[in-house]
Amino acid sequence: MKIKLNWPTGIVIAIISFMVFILSFVYKSIALEEYQHELVSEDYYKDELHYQEEINKLNKANGLDKNIEITNSSEGITVAFPEDIPQDSISGIITFQRLSNQKLDFSEEIQLTDHKQLISESKIVPGKWILRIEWKNGDEEYLYKDSWFY
Repeated sequence: MKIKLNWPTGIVIAIISFMVFILSFVYKSIALEEYQHELVSEDYYKDELHYQEEINKLNKANGLDKNIEITNSSEGITVAFPEDIPQDSISGIITFQRLSNQKLDFSEEIQLTDHKQLISESKIVPGKWILRIEWKNGDEEYLYKDSWFY
């Protein structure tokens, strides 16, 4: 038996196969768990209103003689604060954000030992992290933001 295709049938087959191809991508992006995309912030409109305050805190931190230094170590990530500021007056929160998986995000309160804080390796999955350190020295508020690979 010989199958004979004419050009209108070929066009219809091509259009249907293209539609199936596109719909398979739509299905993958909507239904499959591995392709889920998460927002950086759930309240990004509200966050936008406080952006100028954030810029001011960043500029204050950049104006310091020595800013925060971050290093990788075998135990985890070490966050070193400026030594010219009294250790007892430093308080705040260190936030780790993983853009690929919101479930890995975590925050730690600043508790310094010799102007340094160690973030344990058990909390950190290797890869790219967004670090946000909001800290105070008395009434002065500072902000440090960086992308970090562990």
